[in-house]
Amino acid sequence: MKQLYTRWGREADPDHVLAEYPRPLMVRESYVNLNGYWDYAFTKEFRMPEKYEGKILVPFSPESVLSGVSRQLQPDEYLWYRRCFRAPAVPVRQEPGDREPDRGSAGRRLLLHFGAVDQACAVYVNGRKVARHTGGYLPFEADITEAVRSGENELVVSVKDLSDTSYHARGKQKLKRGGMYYTAQSGIWQTVWMEEVPEHYIRSVEAVTDLENGLVRIRTETEDGEGLPVSVCIERPGIYMEEGQQAPQEEKVQCTEELSTENLGTEILCTAEGRTGEWIEIPLPEVKLWNCEEPWLYYFTVRAGEDTVKSYFAMRKFSVERDEKGIPRICLNGKVQFQNGVLDQGYWPDGLYTAPSDEAFIFDIKEMKKTGFNMVRKHLKIEPQRWYYHCDRMGMAVWQDMVNGGGAYKPWFVTYLGTVLSWRNIRVRDSHARLLAREDERGRQEFVREMKETIRRLKGHPSICTWVIFNEGWGQFQTEELTRIAGECDPDRLIDQASGWFDQGGGDFKSVHNYFFKLGVRTEKERAYVLSEIGGYTFREEGHCSCEEQYGYGAHGSKASLNQAYGKLMKKVEALIPEGLCASVYTQWSDVEEEVNGVYTYDRECRKISSEDTIRK
Repeated sequence: MKQLYTRWGREADPDHVLAEYPRPLMVRESYVNLNGYWDYAFTKEFRMPEKYEGKILVPFSPESVLSGVSRQLQPDEYLWYRRCFRAPAVPVRQEPGDREPDRGSAGRRLLLHFGAVDQACAVYVNGRKVARHTGGYLPFEADITEAVRSGENELVVSVKDLSDTSYHARGKQKLKRGGMYYTAQSGIWQTVWMEEVPEHYIRSVEAVTDLENGLVRIRTETEDGEGLPVSVCIERPGIYMEEGQQAPQEEKVQCTEELSTENLGTEILCTAEGRTGEWIEIPLPEVKLWNCEEPWLYYFTVRAGEDTVKSYFAMRKFSVERDEKGIPRICLNGKVQFQNGVLDQGYWPDGLYTAPSDEAFIFDIKEMKKTGFNMVRKHLKIEPQRWYYHCDRMGMAVWQDMVNGGGAYKPWFVTYLGTVLSWRNIRVRDSHARLLAREDERGRQEFVREMKETIRRLKGHPSICTWVIFNEGWGQFQTEELTRIAGECDPDRLIDQASGWFDQGGGDFKSVHNYFFKLGVRTEKERAYVLSEIGGYTFREEGHCSCEEQYGYGAHGSKASLNQAYGKLMKKVEALIPEGLCASVYTQWSDVEEEVNGVYTYDRECRKISSEDTIRK
């Protein structure tokens, strides 16, 4: 496979790799980034290595070229990471001969955060186990206050990744890549960082908006300090604007790319008080609605005890409502919105699962909007929170897939037969555990836990409008029950319970994938009809492909032919909107390995499908 680089990967600075604050929904000033070079070693046994093999650039997986390793972690191996760090001024465990710690920091805690480690890991500080975690797509943290000491500390992480040989969540990863499946990656693949917090620190902040009554409800949870007084300060809403972009209103406040608590209390809209663990209801003196054209965000500050964090929310509501003809439609803030979407796998040729920089995220979202897309379906992957933040501030609606798992899939059933049955509108029950690769009870329980955690971690992002539970029957089970659970976890989002086929009749969408047959619409009384995957047209841009093999739907020998086919497809989609089509998702945003069906090449150097303005001309 030919190695490709993105422009951001070529310019990557190992001393400042992905240094931006990683958690925009809950910002503190205390922040120590631990990305950079770590020691690494592979072992056959679960035994801490006596000698390390070299340096790995965290947070890039060892399989990626940007990691400096380019080595596949096998299911029968362990991957070890090691680095040293100095702790901030918190109370630390004293060794003989150490000076007394700074008394001014008494009662402070030190938290260690991992954005994501694939699949299972154990974390040690100075030889003491401080965390264990399973779930390669979700963040976790550990209080390491009791494990650190003054001076230098040793941090060691051990990783095990069974990839597609087990039931764990894996997305499109496959040890033997090919076709619609891509290079498996492992280990640390999102930012590692620390923060100092007070003893009774804010654990979470949740904001739920109520458009009908023009208010927001905010709840703050603290660690071991329920019932503390809380104050909330909401700033006037702001909107992100490109340089030179004309503000639609004179009073518009521009939202910058970075959140900070340095300028607290400026442009105050309103304030409120309450206690931790309780909802604080706050009427807003002025309501600016978030949409894809004007993504207004309200930033707010929460103080509880000695802790202060900054977050944001948006006044917006996605729903399915009937139009004047009685057809169910997707609505944003009560107005019909046709969601013109694109499928995004979130892969990069040099970083695999890890984008080479924050600017790379911004580039993708900007270019999606230039192509005419107002929605992106994040396919079978969970991104770092910064990606969702950029969607929030730039006005890109998101369909978020749950990450699929289960046993080995049976293509003859979930792909080929599923396609035909969907075309014939034949519903198949989801009780076939063997055929749908969900025989292991532990795997089913794990999927439910991770679905709940995914929703909990991401539901604060206003750009997310839809949870997609299952894709094409991959590990599908108890669909109606999981639809109910997801709705209880987040009653304010839409749900696509079964994207593609094996629909069980629930959720908010009749969700169809159609790559081979004539496009059409079968409207229902309650659910919106969506084409959740279409297109997939291929074209090889020589010099910008990583594989000689080619996979996709409908090969084209020139860029002109590709654009002509894409234009015809979009006209067919447009013609179906009056008949009841509510959304479409074009496959896909970028080429990925053998799949050369992207709007952009894998390295993001060549746009293969023209921008919206060019298409219209």
